[in-house]
Amino acid sequence: MLNTNYLGGITMRRTGTILMLMVICAGILFAAPKVKIVTEYVTPQMLATNSAFTGDSTVATGLRSVAKGTYVYMRAWNFGDTAAIQTATWTMLTKPAGSGATLAGLTGLPTWQKFKADLTGAYQVKVSITTSTGSKDTTVDIFASTYVGTGGFDNVPAAFPNCMSCHGTTPKFQDIFNRWKTTGHATSFKTGISTSNSGFGPSCFKCHTMGYDHDIFAANNGFDDKARDLGWNWSTYAPPKPGNWDTIKNRFPELTKFAGVGCESCHGPGSEHVFGGGDTTKIMKSVDEGTCGSCHDSQPNGPIFTQWKNARHSKVVWSSSFAQNNNGTNDLGNCIRCHDGQGYVNFTKGIGTNTNGKTQASHEMVSCATCHDPHGSSNPYQLRSRPAGSDTLANGYHYSNVGNGAVCLDCHKSRRNTATYVLTKVTSSTWGPHHNSQGDLYLGQNLATFGGAPYRQTQHWAFLQNACVTCHMPPTDTTAANKDKVGGHALYLHNEATDYDHLKACQSCHFGKTRFDQFIADADYDADGTIEAWRFEVKGSLTRLAMALPPYGVDSVAWQLIAADTLNPNHLNTKKAYINYLSIRDGGEYGMHNAKYVIDALVASRNAVLGITNLSYEIPVRFELGQNYPNPFNPTTKFKFAIPKDGDVKIIVYDIMGREVNVLVNQKMAPGTYEVDWNGMNMANAKVSSGVYFYRIIAGNFTEVKKMVMVK
Repeated sequence: MLNTNYLGGITMRRTGTILMLMVICAGILFAAPKVKIVTEYVTPQMLATNSAFTGDSTVATGLRSVAKGTYVYMRAWNFGDTAAIQTATWTMLTKPAGSGATLAGLTGLPTWQKFKADLTGAYQVKVSITTSTGSKDTTVDIFASTYVGTGGFDNVPAAFPNCMSCHGTTPKFQDIFNRWKTTGHATSFKTGISTSNSGFGPSCFKCHTMGYDHDIFAANNGFDDKARDLGWNWSTYAPPKPGNWDTIKNRFPELTKFAGVGCESCHGPGSEHVFGGGDTTKIMKSVDEGTCGSCHDSQPNGPIFTQWKNARHSKVVWSSSFAQNNNGTNDLGNCIRCHDGQGYVNFTKGIGTNTNGKTQASHEMVSCATCHDPHGSSNPYQLRSRPAGSDTLANGYHYSNVGNGAVCLDCHKSRRNTATYVLTKVTSSTWGPHHNSQGDLYLGQNLATFGGAPYRQTQHWAFLQNACVTCHMPPTDTTAANKDKVGGHALYLHNEATDYDHLKACQSCHFGKTRFDQFIADADYDADGTIEAWRFEVKGSLTRLAMALPPYGVDSVAWQLIAADTLNPNHLNTKKAYINYLSIRDGGEYGMHNAKYVIDALVASRNAVLGITNLSYEIPVRFELGQNYPNPFNPTTKFKFAIPKDGDVKIIVYDIMGREVNVLVNQKMAPGTYEVDWNGMNMANAKVSSGVYFYRIIAGNFTEVKKMVMVK
């Protein structure tokens, strides 16, 4: 007879072996290194402060289209796993004929290499890395070019090979040019040399013209080379004064095509692109921060870049889940819209971002060009606009009253319409509003409500003209310990290292307030016996709400238990309370945007979970216990009670014999008017019989008893 148990054992062992091999192979597959050669930017501040760049070094934008005679800096990056690079072998595979370019390491930066692009043409570099999980190699193509000039500015006609000699024939590029020509990028040189006492001079030319040498001589047809060829010399025209620009325009019109921050300042020099038949691989389009940092990171006059590097925008989180779709949607469910610099730019243009197959290697930080359009816009500071109708919260609330803060609120808001989303099933740890719902809290919108009194509003939105920008972007602190770490483009209002609160923007309304802890709440909402600063009352109330949610009694919430709690008749209120908890916890501002709205939502959420409704947050003049209604009742009834001051409140139901039937309220409570339900159940969760019952309130020295009748 065939031994099926024996065969079953063999089958099981084979299956187990196959599964183990699959796990091992999967581990090898998913833990293997992946390598990218990152073309790195080097800013003036980096040159001045990092010994790795002493000697023969130049500013670099990080683009793969570079100016002849300048340095290219590269870094090997293992983005496939977290294993450190143990060895990196670099090879120059190809370079232009006659080039003497060689690769060299940088002291203190073991994964970096540099070379000088001494001739125009293509350079191909290879790196091979080894890590504890394997080895991998990749290549990168670099194109060195000379400058060709913009053309068309201030009515000086473009001529080949100027950028606008070709791009001026298409409506798209003509629109870009028309917006650019009125910006500071286009006009700063013209304004600087023509304005008396401006202090403008050769030290400014590096950033206010196109292709001017940074630190080492480079003949690449930049502004300095063109000026030398044409015979223009600043010493002849100094100091800045009216008429200087007109002299250039009339006597040296070719120089005007390089006299400003033009196309090639941000896209790289264009000769290889132009004379290569318009090959778009030889010119760069990028929102990478390096193009801006090449000028805006030069202390003390250019602190913006340093501030940005201290901000979270320069460290935007990447997750493999961002490669989530191939339909290019721009809705709030598409992570790439806010977690990627180019993704946000695409959103502002109404262009979908196809993230199918996207990896961390193509992830862009939220950089200067993410929020500001370098080509210019009709908004202040060249801030980007958004498509018509898109400036709403997820619940459809139109936030037209936030000024320059609209750019911030495009991302800093909940991704869900709470009123409808709480009806869905809790399915994972990402259920809910998602992180950074500060916009909803600031505007007093989109938290769940429970049918009681509307939440109060602190109403910052009513008088802060530019919303987020007003408070988060005042000038930075002047002390060395806090400088560029708070305010400005750093955006933080607290420096953890020095325990400093940056409240400059608050002074006009909250005179004398220098610490967040000086904003004191109007009641003891977290029931710890002390009226504290708003942020501590909010933190305490968050803890109290967490302890009222599953798993109950601990300062954490388990979404799995909420998901499994569907048979609870109060399940909807539990989900509402949970989404409010997530919105306020992950907003991270602990009430400072809209203290009353946040605290009322927390108190109402906890009470709703416990079967209590907040009818009013106004402080009553006296204690009260209302008559239940309906009365007689079956199966449920409710009654109101008023608390004029903080304290312990207990509401107990008794039978006609004076025996305790149930405890409906037993907690510290803040002042207000409330309503509590009784579902006719006793403490054993069993239905009580028909008859007369009494309910009693004990609040401090106040006590009162009323009668009710249950009928069946």
